[in-house]
Amino acid sequence: MLSVTERKTPQNEKHNWKICPKCDGVGKKTQKLSNKAKRWYEKELMRYEKSGNTWPLPVQPEGHIGICDNCAGSGLIPSDKPSPVDVDNYPHIAIIGGGISWVALAVAYFHRGIAFTLYERDISFDARSQWYGLTLQQANKAMESFGIIGLRDQIRTTRHLVHTPDGKIIGEWGKKKESTKNNTHKQKNVHIPRQSLRMQLLEKLTSCESVQWWYKLIDFSQNDTGRVDLTFEVNGKKEKAQTDLVVGADGIRSIVRKWLINEDENPLQYTGYMVILGICSLDEITDTRSTLLDWETVFQTVNGRERIYMMPYSQDAVMWQLSFPMPENEARALSVQGPDALKQEAIRRTPWHVPIPQILSATPVSKITGYPVYDREILTPEQFKNSGNATLMGDAAHPMSPFKGQGANRALLDALLLSRIIYAECKPGSEWQKKWLRKTVLEKFESKMIQQSASKVQGSREAAKLLHSEAVLYDGDTPRGRWIKTK
Repeated sequence: MLSVTERKTPQNEKHNWKICPKCDGVGKKTQKLSNKAKRWYEKELMRYEKSGNTWPLPVQPEGHIGICDNCAGSGLIPSDKPSPVDVDNYPHIAIIGGGISWVALAVAYFHRGIAFTLYERDISFDARSQWYGLTLQQANKAMESFGIIGLRDQIRTTRHLVHTPDGKIIGEWGKKKESTKNNTHKQKNVHIPRQSLRMQLLEKLTSCESVQWWYKLIDFSQNDTGRVDLTFEVNGKKEKAQTDLVVGADGIRSIVRKWLINEDENPLQYTGYMVILGICSLDEITDTRSTLLDWETVFQTVNGRERIYMMPYSQDAVMWQLSFPMPENEARALSVQGPDALKQEAIRRTPWHVPIPQILSATPVSKITGYPVYDREILTPEQFKNSGNATLMGDAAHPMSPFKGQGANRALLDALLLSRIIYAECKPGSEWQKKWLRKTVLEKFESKMIQQSASKVQGSREAAKLLHSEAVLYDGDTPRGRWIKTK
């Protein structure tokens, strides 16, 4: 068995993986009760019995839940070959959509030997531009649970600055670059191009042929046997398929969601903000001597209305995100005018400190996009009660504004959650075929997913209001989202 240190070495990146038998793939294990706790409980129980039930009944202590020492908390251990697909004991899953959660869920099933098919409407992996960057926070640790030990193309930042438009620093936190290299800082954010992360996950499926490109879902329904009938449009023709369970991982405008949830009860809601994104190669900038472009620093500049956020995108490029309040009709009109209009709008709004104007001017229009920001009210478990053997995850279930960087993190964690529940509840001997998957799997998943995502959706809304208000201009070396909680 490899040690924790050995697991993290680059030469182990391409290992096959299987579920850790000690923790059953969860990554955590309930520890045995200490002798002290056992003696206390036995003593108090004896007192209760001798008192004629007048002494308080003691609560039986439970063992501490700790990290599994066999898999270092990932739920996976190296294997000589991929886990065999267990079609006799586990349901077949149809995953709809082609984003991060789509492929992450497939990888989690792959390691567990659960049969699945990925259906994506795009003709190929790179049919649509997905070049913007992601910030991995809680999900960074979770990458090991997908069998990825050491992400390629990642950049770790440890310093965060907040400026006013004239360049005055009004907030700073994290480790400064001048600190010693040996002084590791726990609050590191990992930045990675979305397409790179998507590819690294997809690479885990190289021995799997269950990816169907150019499959557009046009209908599905549960039949009398409990299975789900699917109809796709493929190159102008209809194709049919069957599955035990459908997972809609097809984004904020999910087709699966439209069939499961009444759109009138839970419509998209405009947040009040427009976002313009761009990626600029540092080679395009004549003067890159700014200390803000050191690959260890993330910075944002605010004026109480507009806000621009800049982070490393790669070793030779930065990504910027400009946001500002705008009426919905104006935001929609601006977004359809194209990248030239978006670039000019961004430049017009930010005649600010170096290097902001230089970066925006040097950003090619081919690397600029923009959109009005929408989210939805949190779903309730009751809204899923008539969904049969189908569910949602990621942005299809709980879209949120980008101002806390939680969307991709929650999608990855949703994938782990659902895969672990299916693996636990549908294992050999469970006789899930005789039961309703909604009762045995989906209700448990949806309840936990909603509970875990609700605070992130709300936190993103609150962050949007703060970052575009006068309140953001306070002097203080603490993250602005943390300031919300103290007020």
